[in-house]
Amino acid sequence: MKVIVLGAGIVGVTSAYQLAKAGHEVTVVDRQPGPALETSFANAGEVSFGYCSPWAAPGIPMKAMKWLFMKHAPLILRPKLDMAMLSWMARMLSNCTSERYAINKSRMLRLADYSRIALADLRAETGIAYDERMQGTLQLFRTQQQLDASAKDVKALAADGIPYEVLDRDGCIRFEPALKHVRDKIVGGLLTPKDETGDCFKFTNALAAKAEALGVRFAYGTTIKALDVEAGRVRGVITDRERMSAEAVVVALGSYSPLLLAPLGIRLPVYPVKGYSLTIPIADASRAPESTVMDETYKIAITRLGDRIRVGGMAEISGYTNDLGLGPPQHAGILGHRSLPGRRYFQGLLLVRPASDDARWHAGHRPDKGCRSLPQYRSRHARLDDEHRFGAAHRRSCRRRPAGNRREGSRNQPLRLKPPGQHKKRGMNMIAQIHYHLCTSSFEVTNVR
Repeated sequence: MKVIVLGAGIVGVTSAYQLAKAGHEVTVVDRQPGPALETSFANAGEVSFGYCSPWAAPGIPMKAMKWLFMKHAPLILRPKLDMAMLSWMARMLSNCTSERYAINKSRMLRLADYSRIALADLRAETGIAYDERMQGTLQLFRTQQQLDASAKDVKALAADGIPYEVLDRDGCIRFEPALKHVRDKIVGGLLTPKDETGDCFKFTNALAAKAEALGVRFAYGTTIKALDVEAGRVRGVITDRERMSAEAVVVALGSYSPLLLAPLGIRLPVYPVKGYSLTIPIADASRAPESTVMDETYKIAITRLGDRIRVGGMAEISGYTNDLGLGPPQHAGILGHRSLPGRRYFQGLLLVRPASDDARWHAGHRPDKGCRSLPQYRSRHARLDDEHRFGAAHRRSCRRRPAGNRREGSRNQPLRLKPPGQHKKRGMNMIAQIHYHLCTSSFEVTNVR
């Protein structure tokens, strides 16, 4: 089959690789000059099979209101007259209940565990190196209230058989010795030992090379204009260079997928959420994390990637924009001075990541008007973040039920996944200071002392 994959991020490249292995003729189209140059470029680097939670959670609406008035808030909202933004926010708020949270969390954990197996298989098959580590994620709590509130996550982890360990202050320091420098700022943590870390950019580029060796063609520097539809079926893709014919098209455009699919009547509940990251060379290994530390207060992830640290976080809801509304690049110098003594420079990145209103992964196929896109469920951060998707979510099609035969509440039915074999084929004194000053899309600050 002749297949076009739209998007050369981690999802698109992984899809192309698997399709080529299955014997299909594959072309990948992307507007950038190479793979993984947008959302997959410099995300937080977590591959979190245990630490994955919906953004829509009980208590989030009240927290969000407080965050809006915090100086170092993990959330920034820039409202505008955009119906897509308003409807996405309304749907997200509707998922901030205990019942919806439990359902979505459970779905995410099962898909993340499936992805863990798929990633291990792919890593063993290809031998790809990407600064990977398999040392777990530590969710760090600064207050007893945060530690107590983690009970609902512990319950979900236990129900789905995901290994975990609740740690006191000393336990956190045993896991991450560098935390001894900020001992008085933490009360405990939640460890998910099966979690991993890795560089999404390195992984995607290495896998793209493997895919190319299998015969996949990459059309870089090509802007996608529209899908070419004839008699209710997609027949190809219209680009700024040519019309490309195909028997099937895979859309893996992250936040931009809804814009391409809307003219076909496919409404994806996905909206862009801007994030920021810093990449910092390690100057003092005794103050660097061994794996990933997630600061629950500031919603910041600090991840070890070889001889670098990746700091990622923030959620800025401002639509399809790449503007840098958080402040001048000089804030990065302040951040480096306060938090990263001994570092000489660091680099920052802005990325726009896709977020669904209920944390679900939406995958499926739509061969004609008699079928619909079948939602499947994603971990927000079983991630190399589009942001983890090293493993692939398997896809299924389904016939549209007559309206009278649809089950009430089917949207909330648990997701059941087959095991892969059954398919057909931080001494981080930096923690207190990492905040919204992750502020620019491309900067380098030198001679920070």
